[in-house]
Amino acid sequence: MKLVLATSNKGKVREIRELCKAYEVVPYTDLIEAFEIVEDADTFKDNALIKARAVYEALGDEDVVVIADDSGISVDVLGGAPGIYSARYAGENASDKENLYKLIEDIKAKGVTSSPAHYTAAIAIVTKNKEKTVHGWMYGTAITEAIGDGGFGYDPMFIPEGFDKTLGQLDDDIKKELSHRSKALRLARVVLQTL
Repeated sequence: MKLVLATSNKGKVREIRELCKAYEVVPYTDLIEAFEIVEDADTFKDNALIKARAVYEALGDEDVVVIADDSGISVDVLGGAPGIYSARYAGENASDKENLYKLIEDIKAKGVTSSPAHYTAAIAIVTKNKEKTVHGWMYGTAITEAIGDGGFGYDPMFIPEGFDKTLGQLDDDIKKELSHRSKALRLARVVLQTL
């Protein structure tokens, strides 16, 4: 079965390929031109569905299975921000580094050096006959410095529960076990087996 990902984010594509080795995993941009998808919902789940539906429609192939992920980090001291705005926290075309350092500065502005935080991943699966969504979470602490150069996004500032290193420092195998996206993908694989 071919899974078409409604993303061209290289980090996400790599992670999903790793976790879905039984399937041929292809970013939609390998099949059609990239196009803008307006994610204007107020939940991870609904934004994932918007992306999956848009790519499914654009492909024009009713036999395709489209998977979309919407994910982000929510920091308690910031009232859950950046949440669904994680990918564009420092502005529309901000880089991962710009988002990372804006979040660090915003936490510092609250007069603290760390805060409880969690990652959420919502995965939508859209086919001709079905739409399904699953979620995964990872809890831990957001800190006000970037440590380690592994991973992507906010990984260098997030220490998972039960660890004393950031995701930017931890081995990929450990991250795969802990990851919010891994947890959601494990559930998504169960759904895919029913298609």
